Amino acid sequence: MAGGWAHDGAEQEQIEATVNDALQRARQAIPTGPSADTCEECDKPIPKARQLALPGVQHCVDCQSKLEAHAKKFELFNRRGSKDSQLR
Repeated sequence: MAGGWAHDGAEQEQIEATVNDALQRARQAIPTGPSADTCEECDKPIPKARQLALPGVQHCVDCQSKLEAHAKKFELFNRRGSKDSQLR
């Protein structure tokens, strides 16, 4: 049930768009290709165990953690402006 200026089914479309955006971000975050020997951020060597566990890895654990923490800040922002996102 939509209200105001929204058409019927708008809420479901909003949910699906939000889920699809999250899936797209997750798929883009999956490393592909050969693993790097050194971190792209700090140039420290990436341990062989990490390279084998996560093919295509490009960052050391410390830098990857920092990058994910930075990305998480923007993850909570709903650019579609739903009421739910405004309540956080």
